This record gives sequence, structure tokens and C-alpha cells, in this order.
Amino acid sequence: MELICVRHGRTAWNLGKRFQGHTDIPLDDEGRAQATALAALLRHERIDAAVSSDLARAAETARIVLGDRKVPLRFDTDWREMRFGDWEGLTWEQIVAAYPQADHGHETSVRHYAPLGGETFDELCARVRRAIDRITAELSDEGVGLVATHAGPLHAMLTVLLGDDEARALGVRFATASITRFRRDDRGAWSLARLNQVAQAQVAS
Repeated sequence: MELICVRHGRTAWNLGKRFQGHTDIPLDDEGRAQATALAALLRHERIDAAVSSDLARAAETARIVLGDRKVPLRFDTDWREMRFGDWEGLTWEQIVAAYPQADHGHETSVRHYAPLGGETFDELCARVRRAIDRITAELSDEGVGLVATHAGPLHAMLTVLLGDDEARALGVRFATASITRFRRDDRGAWSLARLNQVAQAQVAS
């Protein structure tokens, strides 16, 4: 079994380095171009089932990647980005100015976030674990699933599927419109087959 996990393309808030969370920001023109490049990279890939966060930026990315494949796209709110509460719409600099206790020097690590009105990383992992169970239940042992999601859930997947120590060692910052692949062997053990791959057209831009 394989999960092809894609982070959504760029949005205006990505460009402005604003925390998006559950705020429903659409792709910008560059984000659509990134998703199109991603679709070209994956055009020959087998996809047996597809699921996406219901937020517009992930949903549009998923539709572009699927293209004319006759694969239904299911939406699952558990694949939404980490909920950032009062931090949504703010940059890290604005967050630190408003909440000095948040300055841990770990802007890129969701493990250290505890946003007011938001959720913890453990809570995020719990819902991502549920979401993984649902998509894997749709697949055969040899099946391939597409997951269109966000950076936070991708970090949670590393922890849920690979274990906390290995996930911490990776320390990755997921690019927009990137691909991360997980494979499950016949013993039920998951491994990381690809991490944070982007289309060549995106690399060159």
C-alpha cells in the first residue's frame, strides 16, 4: 500500500508568511501553476482512492492533480491544517509581538505551537490517525491513495506512521505543492519512500 501525500499549492497567505490554519484561503495564480506542475509529475501514477482536506486550497490542488481520472474525491475535515485559533492571519513576528511567551525559536516546528483557541500537536495527531485509518480502509494491500492536505498534518503523519524519534530527526519544512510518500509492507509497517519532492518546473521558478 502507498499513500501519495501532497501539500496544497501556494496561497496569498503563504506568500505573506501568515498562519492559515482553518481559515479558507484559496490558491493564488502561482499556487495553481504549482498544482499543475504537480499533476504533470504524477500524471502516470496509479491512484485508486483520493481524499482531501475540505479547505479550498487543498481541494483545488487535489482536483488539479486528479485531472481526468475517474476517481471520486472524498473530503475529510480531519485532513485540515492545524487549527491556529487567534494566530490565524498573523505572521510569526506579529504572533511573538502579541504573545511573547510564544517565542520558542521554533517557528517551523508545529510541535511547539500552543495557539490560543487552537489545538495542540497531540490533538492534530489524533485526528490525522483517524483520517489515515479511513483512507487505508478504502485501499487493497497493493492500493495507492492520494491525500491532499497541509503542512501540519504531514508533520503529524511522520509521527503517527514512523514514530516520534524518527519524525523529529527529519526536521522538514514542507514546500507548497510537494509530494511525500509512505509505503506499508505486508507486515503492516510503514516507511518513508519520498520526502518533500517538488516538480522540476517549481524548482526552476
